[in-house]
Amino acid sequence: MLKYLRLLLLPLNLVYALVIFVRNQLYDWGIFKSTSFDMPVICIGNLAVGGSGKTPTTEYLVRLLQNYKVAILSRGYGRVTKGFILADEHASAQTIGDEPLQYYRKFKNVTVAVCEDRVTGINQLKDAHEVILLDDAYQHRKVKAGFNILLFEFDKLRGWQMLLPAGNLRETFSGIKRAQTVLITKSPPVVEQYLRQGFLKKLKLTADQNLAFSHIGYQNLHSLYSQEQLALQKNQVVFLLTGIANPLPLRQYLATKEVMLHHFEYSDHHRFTEQEIKALVKAFEEHPAGEKIIVTTEKDGQRLLDAKLKDLLLNLPVYYLPINIEINAAERAKFDQKILDYVASAK
Repeated sequence: MLKYLRLLLLPLNLVYALVIFVRNQLYDWGIFKSTSFDMPVICIGNLAVGGSGKTPTTEYLVRLLQNYKVAILSRGYGRVTKGFILADEHASAQTIGDEPLQYYRKFKNVTVAVCEDRVTGINQLKDAHEVILLDDAYQHRKVKAGFNILLFEFDKLRGWQMLLPAGNLRETFSGIKRAQTVLITKSPPVVEQYLRQGFLKKLKLTADQNLAFSHIGYQNLHSLYSQEQLALQKNQVVFLLTGIANPLPLRQYLATKEVMLHHFEYSDHHRFTEQEIKALVKAFEEHPAGEKIIVTTEKDGQRLLDAKLKDLLLNLPVYYLPINIEINAAERAKFDQKILDYVASAK
C-alpha cells in the first residue's frame, strides 16, 4: 500500500524539488539573509527525516567540548509553547520538547534552550557562552553555522532515497556541500574499505570534507524513577515502549540479549496518552512471567515523566536504555580534532 502511495506522490516531488532548489539558491546568492556569528556555532543535522542519531551525536559533542561553556539550542519539536525558553527545574517535554529535556536532565553544566528562530536564540545565548550547538538545524539557513556535521544512517544510505513527499529526503544530496564533516551513524564497528569507497563515491565529498563512521553503544538499563541500574537477563520478558523514528536497531540489540519481547510501537515523538499507558500496564500485569520489566528509550522516558503517566507507572519496574554514539576507531582522532581545531580557531 505504501509503495503505491509513494507512486501517487511522485508528481509532487517535482514541485517540492523546485521549491527547495530555489530556496537554497536564494541563500547561496545572498538574496535571502543568512546570519553568521563571531563565535563557534556547530550545527548537527541530516538530509532525511527521522532518527539518524542527532541526539547522541549532540551529547558526544558536549562531552568532547567539556572544557568550554556550551549551550544547546533546539527548536523543541513537539512542545506546546512558542518563543525562546531556557530549560529549568520546571521544564517538561510539553514546554521544551523531549530531546531538550533529556539534555537538561543529563548535563548540569550545559545551558539548554529552545527557540524556533535560531538567530534569536543565538543572540540570547552568545554573550554567556563559548560554543553553541544547534540541534537539527541543517535546513535552518537563516543561521550560517561555522561548522556543520551532517548525519546519514548506514543502512538507509546504502539504499535508494527520494525527496519528500514520496521519499524521506528534506533536500537533495547537493546539500552535502555545506557540511564540514559527514558522519555515517548506526554502522558496523569496522567498515570494510570497499563500503567506505562506495560511500565516498555516492556522497562526492571534497578533500576538505571529513567522513567518519559511528556505531551505537548500549548502556545498562536505568530506572526511570530511581537511581537503580539493571542488566538484561536471558529469557527475561520485556515490554518495550517506543515513540522513535526507527526502533529496528533497538529491537536487534534486544534480540542479541535473547529476551522475550512485546513491543508497543508508536510514531516519532508520539505523545503517550493515559489510555495507551493503561493498555501497556494491563498487558504487563496480566502476563504470567515472574521476571518481567518495561523498557523504553531515554528520549521516550522524558514524556513518561508527565505527572498523570508517572502515577500509572510509578510502582512498576520501568527502565530506559541509554545509548552513546561511538566513533569508529579508524576515524575518531581525526573527527575529534577537526571539531576542536574549529572551536579553538573560531573562539
